Amino acid sequence: MAQVEATTERTIAADAETVFDALADYKEVRGKVLPGHFSEYEVREGGDGEGTLVHWKLQATSKRVRDCLLEVTEPTDGQLVEKDRNSSMVTTWTVTPAGEGRSKAVVSTVWNGAGGIGGFFEQTFAPKGLARIYDELLQNLATEVEKTAK
Repeated sequence: MAQVEATTERTIAADAETVFDALADYKEVRGKVLPGHFSEYEVREGGDGEGTLVHWKLQATSKRVRDCLLEVTEPTDGQLVEKDRNSSMVTTWTVTPAGEGRSKAVVSTVWNGAGGIGGFFEQTFAPKGLARIYDELLQNLATEVEKTAK
């Protein structure tokens, strides 16, 4: 079983605090910026960063759906970590300043992949697919925060 990792990033025309606050707002913002690959979105506890428990289904491919129940922590400033109670999947969001009125948002997801030939295909194709999904999410987030930052 090899560890599989998918990472993507985007520069957003809003300061890091604004972007992080929007990302950590599971009650209002997060549900709005999720692309169509996510369904059954529900905040079960909290709703603002640390201490949030959120559920969704992630349809990575036409045949692959992950039922995710995520515990949210904020281990350091500008960082959100979502640990899935249903699998080994951990997603880390990091937002840092990137110049005047700009920030860089990076999302990285790791999980223990399958073994054998299925694991080979998972390791080969899953990171690209998940990166596309998160790139769309980051684009939606950018659109959301940039309209309020102006």
